[in-house]
Amino acid sequence: MLSITPADALIDVPRRIAVDGLAPGEQIEVASCTLRGPGVPWRASARFVADAQGTVDLTRDAPVDGSYEGVSAMGLVWSQVPDTAGAREQFGAAPGAALRTDITVRRGGHAGVPDASEAYGGFVQRLAGEGVTRREVRDEGLVGTLYMPAGPGPHPAVMILNGSGGGINEPRAALYASHGHAAFALAYFKAPGLSDYISATRLEYFETALAWLHRTVKPLHGFVALSGQSRGGELVLLLGTLFPESVSAVVGYVPGAVVHCAQNACDPALGREGPAWIFRSQPLPHVWENNRTATWAPWDEGPEPRRHADALLTALQDPEAVERARIRVERIRGPVMLLSATDDGSWPSSLYSRMVTERLARFAHPHAVEHLDFEGAGHSILFPYVPTTQLGYAHPVSGRRSTSGGTPANNARADESSWQGVLSFLQQAVAARTASSGDKHDD
Repeated sequence: MLSITPADALIDVPRRIAVDGLAPGEQIEVASCTLRGPGVPWRASARFVADAQGTVDLTRDAPVDGSYEGVSAMGLVWSQVPDTAGAREQFGAAPGAALRTDITVRRGGHAGVPDASEAYGGFVQRLAGEGVTRREVRDEGLVGTLYMPAGPGPHPAVMILNGSGGGINEPRAALYASHGHAAFALAYFKAPGLSDYISATRLEYFETALAWLHRTVKPLHGFVALSGQSRGGELVLLLGTLFPESVSAVVGYVPGAVVHCAQNACDPALGREGPAWIFRSQPLPHVWENNRTATWAPWDEGPEPRRHADALLTALQDPEAVERARIRVERIRGPVMLLSATDDGSWPSSLYSRMVTERLARFAHPHAVEHLDFEGAGHSILFPYVPTTQLGYAHPVSGRRSTSGGTPANNARADESSWQGVLSFLQQAVAARTASSGDKHDD
């Protein structure tokens, strides 16, 4: 009666959920449940009407009511909400652990099918594919995790940096490795042995990390990409300008175009207008510094749900402060990909991404530049297929509540399209690097 294919695959593979053997026109309920984080159930459900052949197929059929609207093969995943209010952890408790989603089909209790009955099934979403290995890294003061693909290599490499929540982004690293990249998820605060705050982060730490990655992994043709989200998106652009000889490509998820102060991830002793980044013992100029128009009032005093982006927009009205804080992206020596959202509640990632692409065009950047801007989506662009329903949240450092923006459906579409775009971008960037390496060898 219930079929799910494939039953076990990587998390970014959509599944076909279908129910056969129903009466034509019969209504059924299909429900999902996944244990995430420390064992919190996340659930969704929807009702469907069988076609003339007595079949319901979620890749084809829209629900008549339920947790989501419209045709979406994985709607019962991205529309899930947690049983525990405020829960946000979307993955398993163990790093890189697979997720199992249980599917229940309920029928009956209505004319034509008086006896209620249920059917059960499920599927597994894996972050780490077969043969992927995991290694904790504590060398040279670094705190991170290295995921290596199956096979002897050499493999192209990518270093993954989180945003203002800090920590180690193992899920993304595991999935990058599953697609053939040596993936180094690096923490720079809010991890064992590191500061609890982003304030005064020394950029030489990343210089050490890049050197370690090149030396240890020996990536294919020396290819090392940077991938970061939010403050990490700002950071990867910045690192590409400071260490261009070590960075082959940059992927910025909802990135910044200017250097920012510590903001919500600040050390309270230094304050949110204190520096986030220190380089060669000097704080980098940031957009809030000596800014004539910047005010936190739209964020501090604005209506609920508060949007941090509203405060940052006031800072961008001082062109001199913006120019002082601009990231000199023209110094990057490789292709650049930017992923942004038009309803970003955390900061204006669409505007920031346009600022970056315009500056690269102004300086005739000789490498590929891609910008995917997702209409109606918010700040939390991840990868498919995970829940997208938790728009309001308490910041993991400051505890202040705000909205990341977007809608669950638009965010789910951004998750899916962005990931396909990134994989294609990296494939092309590696191919360009390979061709360039071949040309140099021929010379």
